Amino acid sequence: MKLDKKNAAWMALAGGLIIFGLKLAAWFLSGSVALLSDALESIVNLLASGMMLYAVYLSAEPADRRHNYGHQKVENISSLVEGLLILMAAVLIAETAVRRLIQPTALTNIDAALLVSLAATSLNALLAWLLMKTARKFDSMALEGDSKHLFSDVLSSLAVAFGLILARSTGWYFLDSVLALAVSALLIKMAVWLIKKSAAGLMDQACPQAEARIIEVLRRHDRLFLDYHDIKTRRSGRKVFAELHLSMNGDKTIQEAHRITDRLESELNQESPEISLTIHMETLRPLIKHG
Repeated sequence: MKLDKKNAAWMALAGGLIIFGLKLAAWFLSGSVALLSDALESIVNLLASGMMLYAVYLSAEPADRRHNYGHQKVENISSLVEGLLILMAAVLIAETAVRRLIQPTALTNIDAALLVSLAATSLNALLAWLLMKTARKFDSMALEGDSKHLFSDVLSSLAVAFGLILARSTGWYFLDSVLALAVSALLIKMAVWLIKKSAAGLMDQACPQAEARIIEVLRRHDRLFLDYHDIKTRRSGRKVFAELHLSMNGDKTIQEAHRITDRLESELNQESPEISLTIHMETLRPLIKHG
């Protein structure tokens, strides 16, 4: 099966359901609050994956009269909401862990629970890797956000497993709650990262790499114009919209000036098809030398 954005999103949702079932089973077996926190995070994963699936389908819709620049920014919205959901899960996990610290409970069937949990973690790691690979291929913010989330889930699950092994070996069962609090802190960090990155895209942050590629093309043809200025860029999903002002000698005809801008835009499109460049022409009168 060809792994495009839509297939990757469906795979993440189906895998999330299986992982949630496994983590829930691990919690039922052991009664561990750390494993419960792992299962609660999987609920957030499922909600986020469902939203990501919708965002991926909507972002592929072409531009229309109401959305002249397309629908790609829905991926940023999806990623922003995912960050807020992760933050909410972190607060719930911390609250549960604190209650368990106050009223500790002995753990049961730790070995069986760990095996089930590690099976879920392995599947999670595979899903995260595939999503990241697809996100980089298609420059998808929604897939990248989900992948980062799953990677944090893998790290937190490994930390929980290590803590449970340590608790069983030492009899210090309070470590279960301490590790749940550590997982909560990790989730808060991930949530803040996702929220900041998503918000930057929604606020039309400039794209330095795209600007560098535009300048590179302009410098190769600087003999055709006088100067360029006011370069502006913004990202919408995978697409980068750019504009600049190009000053030309006033003795050029409109047709000649258009040929130059068409040449620049065409060359940039061949090298970087994700950049949509609009050039505004300005003419300057040629200097008249007085003898």
